[in-house]
Amino acid sequence: MLNFERINEFFTLFPLLFEISILVLGICIGSFLNVVIYRLPLMLYTVEAVEGDHRDTATDLGSANGEKFNLAVPRSFCTQCRAQLSWFDNIPVLSYLLLKGKCRSCLFPISVKYPSVEVLSGIFTLILGLYFGCSVKFLLSCIFIYALIVLCFIDLNTFLLPDCITLPLIWCGLIANSYGVFTSLKVSLFGAVFGYSVLWAVFWIFKAITGKNGFGYGDFKLLAAIGAWLGWVSLPLVIFISTLTGSIVGLSLLALKKIEKDSPIPFGPYLILGGVIMLLYPDLVHFLY
Repeated sequence: MLNFERINEFFTLFPLLFEISILVLGICIGSFLNVVIYRLPLMLYTVEAVEGDHRDTATDLGSANGEKFNLAVPRSFCTQCRAQLSWFDNIPVLSYLLLKGKCRSCLFPISVKYPSVEVLSGIFTLILGLYFGCSVKFLLSCIFIYALIVLCFIDLNTFLLPDCITLPLIWCGLIANSYGVFTSLKVSLFGAVFGYSVLWAVFWIFKAITGKNGFGYGDFKLLAAIGAWLGWVSLPLVIFISTLTGSIVGLSLLALKKIEKDSPIPFGPYLILGGVIMLLYPDLVHFLY
């Protein structure tokens, strides 16, 4: 088993080494998160359901000779020319900078989302490491944050929040809090129940009044997962933050004519923003209450 006390003692002597190590680790994990963000929707849903960078032909699902397509195979490739990437073209962040954001083979622009996810993953890993040190809470917080990053970008790309991530996230939160890592099991359990129930109720009330769907079912499960990890006491602030930021962004895009009045807007990223803030600043609950 890991001896967190000895690890922390070592890194206390070399704090810069600790910071660089977890930053690099987070960036490398971010590279894998990019794989999940791109491939998982293609594995779960038809290509027609995928938008943005993934609006392409079925050859994205594998090569013409019927090669398997999953998170492990085939090797990373350019989505434009299908050229496989060499290891030196697949170094997180660095390769993007050296290639000047273009594929080496066809010079097609590489989406800035790829290095953005890697940098975001690295920064959050560093922040959590500085907050919690080497501990169980640090490791679990990283799992929570990585899952939220994946869900955020998948929702932005596809308007989907896959059950294969949200449902295990609920169970992981309940299991973690059965040991009191973030809150008590009772508070965690009611967080999962209330998280799902609140958006479920709003969904049906909104639909009864307008005849339209205000949320997707994935949003119910996402808020349930956040409640399971952070407890029901955090949910009012999560909902407030997400509703406020979502309204500001939506109205701004509408004013700038970037979207139409009836254009759908993914709500998951705003719930995730609220969840991340409450993870990093749990004392906001006590301060405001």
